[in-house]
Amino acid sequence: MTDNTKKSDVKKRSEGNLSYTNPSKTKNSQKTRSNNSINFHPDIPRRVAEMPVGPTLSEHQLAINTDDNQLTVGRNIVLSGKIDSCEKLIVEGRVEATLNNAHTIEVEPSGYFKGKAEVEDAKISGKFEGTLKVKDLLTIYEGGHIEGSIRYGRIIIESGGEIVGDMASLDETKNNASKS
Repeated sequence: MTDNTKKSDVKKRSEGNLSYTNPSKTKNSQKTRSNNSINFHPDIPRRVAEMPVGPTLSEHQLAINTDDNQLTVGRNIVLSGKIDSCEKLIVEGRVEATLNNAHTIEVEPSGYFKGKAEVEDAKISGKFEGTLKVKDLLTIYEGGHIEGSIRYGRIIIESGGEIVGDMASLDETKNNASKS
């Protein structure tokens, strides 16, 4: 190695050459090693990761009757919290939650829902406890039990279905509010 080689090597690196080449190696050995060499890239800026955010309900209306928008809480599952933007909730286990922006809730015979739900349709075969507002059709099947405050558009109660608590049609609620 000569002083000229060292100076030219340093000069190459200082001019922004991003890979280091060892001037003491011959050209043949340099070609075979270049595939295995590690390149240092100090001029590349560090990227900041951006987390993707899904669309909100107002930006993306959910399609009814699709399995993609359905949440099933299995028999051995306990779920508590707030559920938003679920088109159809099927309760086979235990749910303690507030259900918003849902089309349908189905409480199966093994299911228990405690909390507040505002939906278009409800099918109750298990136990519902809390506040239930059904804008269209509430169906209580044999063995279904609702306890709490219930408001509904239309209602079907099969033999063996039970309601305990405050119950009124949405039409009656509107009429009483307009009289006051």
